[in-house]
Amino acid sequence: MVDEDNDIDGAGEGARGGSPPPRHSRRLSDKILIAFHHACDQSDYEVAEQLLRILEMMLTRRPVSPDTNRRRNMESLVAAHERLWHLRHPEAPDR
Repeated sequence: MVDEDNDIDGAGEGARGGSPPPRHSRRLSDKILIAFHHACDQSDYEVAEQLLRILEMMLTRRPVSPDTNRRRNMESLVAAHERLWHLRHPEAPDR
């Protein structure tokens, strides 16, 4: 049985037989965002903040190639900042 929470790359599926899975099925920025949410779920806000800083650095630096998903990436970054802020300030009223 494959533990889906620990099988981020999906390597367990291809290991059972058939063709091997792609070595990198997700972008590094996607994996960092997943780790950020995992840290938030475990209330480890210091780690979540550091992961968010790394993600922000990756998404705001000059891209090597044109990224058609830049807007979606930036929206995900803003949403992650908002989630961390709300987790750290649970007493603040929503708008």
